[in-house]
Amino acid sequence: MSEDFSILHPLVREKLETAGIAARAITCEAEFADTAQFCARYQFEPADVCNTIIVVIKKNPKEYVACLVRSDTRLDVNHKVAAAVAFKRLSFASGEETAQLSGMEIGGVTLVGLPDGMPILIDRRVMERDAVILGGGNRTSKVRVDPKELLKLPGASVADIAAG
Repeated sequence: MSEDFSILHPLVREKLETAGIAARAITCEAEFADTAQFCARYQFEPADVCNTIIVVIKKNPKEYVACLVRSDTRLDVNHKVAAAVAFKRLSFASGEETAQLSGMEIGGVTLVGLPDGMPILIDRRVMERDAVILGGGNRTSKVRVDPKELLKLPGASVADIAAG
């Protein structure tokens, strides 16, 4: 692990600092950035590694919500996220849409550094962990953080949004 936040995407660094989030930076090799490969290579438990998923709320104009789930669960968009946002017509944002909205590299997208005003739903199971690993905004870094620290992000709330 590294205390060197310069390895993180600039948007992630800025948000960690402005929100006062205590975190540690982790270096990873780009070819091991995807969750399953990251866990295997660096020997992290899947329950400790989280994925940020952008969901499209199909209103006119479109709205977006960022969802954080542990990698040993899956996001329940059609039921639980729909209930949390009180709207039924939802879909996963495409990779291109996610990259454009976040300004981050696919494989490193994280809820830390997303545009202000985007609601953030953190699955309740994430909060059960002492620390979780998130993307660093690029494919060569990750962030380790106490999940309670994520509630310092504007628009962040805990919800039951994962299945299994």
